[in-house]
Order: sequence, then structure tokens, then C-alpha cells
Amino acid sequence: MATAVLIIDVQQGLCEGPEAVFDAAGTIERINRVNSHARGKGALVVFIRHESQSGLLTHGSAAWQLARGLVTKPSDQFIRKTTPDSFLGTGLEALLQQHKIKDLVICGMMTEFCVDTTTRRALALGFPVTLVSDGHTSAGNSALSPQQVIAHHNETLSNMASFGPRVKPVPSDRIEIDS
Repeated sequence: MATAVLIIDVQQGLCEGPEAVFDAAGTIERINRVNSHARGKGALVVFIRHESQSGLLTHGSAAWQLARGLVTKPSDQFIRKTTPDSFLGTGLEALLQQHKIKDLVICGMMTEFCVDTTTRRALALGFPVTLVSDGHTSAGNSALSPQQVIAHHNETLSNMASFGPRVKPVPSDRIEIDS
């Protein structure tokens, strides 16, 4: 297999209540479509969960669990992280090397934090990234709406050339997976 799909922080605590991201249900639906396609092509599917010692995403809490409606399979891999960088202090890079992964498809929640940081780190490690342009989301902030955060990152990340590998934003219904 040459491709892995990284699903970042699609956790229950980010899907409802005051910390809810924009269009959580729609984002989960699109991620499920990408994952189903990827599994059909034999790609590695990796779910990454953020955790903290206290607060919203406390390890083991109801909010820390993968979001309701997110489809997982026994062949999927699961990584726990404590920073916005899915590679830092985790076994993600070793897992990708073990499976001889050459390309990444990235989607998930908290665009401006974990999706952005993981995408940039992936580029620095030499992985080209397909960013699921309608498969990442945010709660927004005092300066930007969630839609503006998403659009900004699709544009900004795809225009970064200094790492060598590039980011290509692609809608969920047009994702291609190399097997």
C-alpha cells in the first residue's frame, strides 16, 4: 500500500455542545466516504485522537471517544497524541514507515490547530498530502468564521512549496487512492 488516510481529532467532544465544530455531521459523512473508498483500495486508515490530562478531551472521557457516526473497521490503526502535531511523541511516523506509505490523505477537526500542524509536519517529513478540502472543519474564532478558517487553510497549505512535497486540496467525492 502506498497511501494512508489520517483522520485527526474526530472526537465526540468536538461534535456537540459549546466546543462543537462547524458541520460536524456533514464532515463525518464525508470522512466516512473517503475512508470507505480508501479501505476498498487497500489503503491504511489511521484514526488520531487528541488527549489531555484534564479538560474537554481528557483521556477515556465520553468527549475523548471517537465521534458517533464515524465508521471504524478492525483493520484501522489508532494513535493517541497530546499536541497538535500527530507525529510528535507518537508512533505515527514508524507506523507509516512500517507500511511503506508514500502519500497521505488528511482530514479531521480543528483545522487551524491539529490538521494544519500535522499537514506541515508531514510535508517536512517528505510526505505529499492530499487535503480533503471539505473533510476538515473548525469552530472558528473571534477573527474568522469556521468557513473562513477552512477556506484559508485550503488556500494557504496548497500554496506552500518550500518543503518540496506539496498539499493538494481535493473534495471528498474526488479523492483518488493509490493502492
